[in-house]
Amino acid sequence: MTKDLSNEKCVPCSIGTPPMEGLELKRMLAEIGPTWQLVEKKQIEKSFKFKDFKSALDFVNKVGIIAEEEGHHPDIKVGWGRAKITLITHKIGGLSRNDFLMAAKINKL
Repeated sequence: MTKDLSNEKCVPCSIGTPPMEGLELKRMLAEIGPTWQLVEKKQIEKSFKFKDFKSALDFVNKVGIIAEEEGHHPDIKVGWGRAKITLITHKIGGLSRNDFLMAAKINKL
């Protein structure tokens, strides 16, 4: 049985921590589901659709609350009826476990 990533807490990583790659990266992608896309092997992103701007903004605000609680902040684009979340650990220039924890938490919204 797989541990639910959304129940874990983000832990700060330090400069010099290697980004995820290979089998570990594939395993983590499988855990967050096929709706998250791997981009250039260094970030993950997902687009969301909503009925109007207010709904998209409400969603983005919920993501912001989670980001503040976890201390791990996504890049967010929002527009009328849409939002796009991009996760990357800028400090290491690639993906860390925290990016996948955030994706799992966002999936629950």
